[in-house]
Amino acid sequence: MIDVKEYFYDDDPSKGHPDVRTKLGDVSYFFLGNGYIQAAVQIAPSEDGTPIGLLIMNPELLGKKREALTCDPESGLENTMIRIISGTSVKTAETETLEFGWFYEYKIPAVRVQWCSDNFRVTEYFYCPDMSHPVLIREVWIKNITQQTFQANFHTGVVHKTVGQEFTLQPKGEERIFIRYALDSSGKQVNLDLVLEGGIRHEALKYWREKAHASFGTPILDHYFNASRFQLPAVISRSGKVDGSIWQYNREWVRDQAMMAVGLTISGHHEIAHRILNLLFEEFVTDEGNTIDSSEKRGPDDVELDQNGVLLFALRNYVLWTGDQEIITKNWDKIAACAEFPLSNGFRHQPSGLLVNRREYWERHKAHGIALGMELAHQMFVAIGLSAASTLARFVSRESEAQRWEREAKRIKHAMLNDARYRLVDSRGFIKRRSIDGLVQEIVKPLPRAQLPDGVPLSSRAEHLLNPDASSALPIAMGFISPDSPLASETLANLEILWNQAWEGGGYGRYHVSSEPDSPGSWPFPSLFIARSYVETGNSEKVWRILQWLNTVPGALAGSWFEFYGHRLAPPFPQVGITPWTWAEMLILLVHHIIGIHPDVEHLRIQPKLLQGIKKIRASFPLRNSRINLEIKKDPKEKSYGFRSNGTIIKSSEKEAYISYPEKDIWVEASLP
Repeated sequence: MIDVKEYFYDDDPSKGHPDVRTKLGDVSYFFLGNGYIQAAVQIAPSEDGTPIGLLIMNPELLGKKREALTCDPESGLENTMIRIISGTSVKTAETETLEFGWFYEYKIPAVRVQWCSDNFRVTEYFYCPDMSHPVLIREVWIKNITQQTFQANFHTGVVHKTVGQEFTLQPKGEERIFIRYALDSSGKQVNLDLVLEGGIRHEALKYWREKAHASFGTPILDHYFNASRFQLPAVISRSGKVDGSIWQYNREWVRDQAMMAVGLTISGHHEIAHRILNLLFEEFVTDEGNTIDSSEKRGPDDVELDQNGVLLFALRNYVLWTGDQEIITKNWDKIAACAEFPLSNGFRHQPSGLLVNRREYWERHKAHGIALGMELAHQMFVAIGLSAASTLARFVSRESEAQRWEREAKRIKHAMLNDARYRLVDSRGFIKRRSIDGLVQEIVKPLPRAQLPDGVPLSSRAEHLLNPDASSALPIAMGFISPDSPLASETLANLEILWNQAWEGGGYGRYHVSSEPDSPGSWPFPSLFIARSYVETGNSEKVWRILQWLNTVPGALAGSWFEFYGHRLAPPFPQVGITPWTWAEMLILLVHHIIGIHPDVEHLRIQPKLLQGIKKIRASFPLRNSRINLEIKKDPKEKSYGFRSNGTIIKSSEKEAYISYPEKDIWVEASLP
């Protein structure tokens, strides 16, 4: 039985310096890192946090924002600000002059921040100079914007240490100062020094040159793609550790990290995806095949059965993109256990053959009123995972297991779609959950032991509805059913209830707000489930609505989104953090759905789906031991449509092509109707 106290935290954002708060008005966090060091450049232009603050963390140590190594209990991040002292005048960043964003000229992830005072224009650049040391470089370029000569002092620091330098600036002159931040050998303290130069190492340039690149011909998608491919690997440690939501949970999940591995794989970070997948099989899957969520092993009633399927799906995706089959051999026993675990008799609903327990996709359980029953996401992901395990088994000549798992995948899918009494479908499209008697569980009634605080919707006396639920979009997004089916259109129509439920400004909730045991609000990554589904059904208008909403919320300028947007009751709940899964979902939307790259066992399938307004995409991806370069265009004046390539096209149509896996780099051109 889950102890509900695991959801309760003592981190009170009202205590301490404002910088300990994760939410600061229009705050943006730009995450940088190389597995050895993790940093976030905080830009807080409209509230009382430090306007330009630098958070440095050890990625192996998950913690709260106030526990960042550069955050002082009394002064927050103020020590990390640049201060220019000229005479009796002390100049720091003035928020009304702030300009900031990702800086692409360095060819690696880098952040540029610029601000002005009466006499100076200061431009700061932040980046990790290499891929093998716990080091961050900060370049500070100070420009005299007057016709006078100035003598000044430069100062900045971290907790308990300050560095400084005197300089003289002639009229229109410029001074460049380079600061090196490094974790010490304990990993618990930051050393900083002034160095003669910054410089980006060849290994970093080579690393980022070899990753995925794409240009969508529209600034918003280019920004989302780059921000996601930069920041997802930045928050993952060398051992594969990553917080489910940065500064929020300080816990790990198989589901979240497996989806991160998918995002890493398709954006070219194959070695980091490999690291995460190995870690998950070695340490997050038990010998019996049970999976860890929230850093805990659960009993049968509370295990998140979908995690087994998500992990197997992620591994198949990785193997098909990379061709790496050694990872299957190395982890075979855990792969087999992961596939078999949901099939044990303890989970099987005998009348239907579906899977039964008391946990639902968003982690509510018995205390929240979840009855013993069949959860849509559990059935779908287990079926997808078993099909993926079947593919993996054939790679290592395990034919009997392959056949068994494929049969079980088809059986579960057939039951959830077609069983006369227990199918997870009704006139609304997909439904979330049925009880073991076959009735749809429409409402939940929490138990007293849930200890829900006043103010959350589930604690009210109103009726608490389970449907609709954003996870109902996943069968469409995952290609589990045809996007052209009535079931897909009915499901998406019903999910529109989740848009702007108890808030304004946009975004979908993860489920009906009345059954929310936490704070109500709009959620980015569930909204991207729905966006992915709308790409598949061809509804560009709804996709753009979601993408444009994401461009209006705090964090949009960095492309680092909070888990949800709403008032958080903290404590007892944790402060809201930045959720890495969102970056993975964004990459899946852009690469898998819009660019349309689908590696399969025997060939590569390319099926682009350009949103309305996108005329041309250029992209390049590492694929197995080669590289594929694509140009996809949509031109109503084009006389002929189809695909061209210097690789071998097995078959093609106006909308898709099947191409043999190349042994060398290839190009593909697509002209779409």
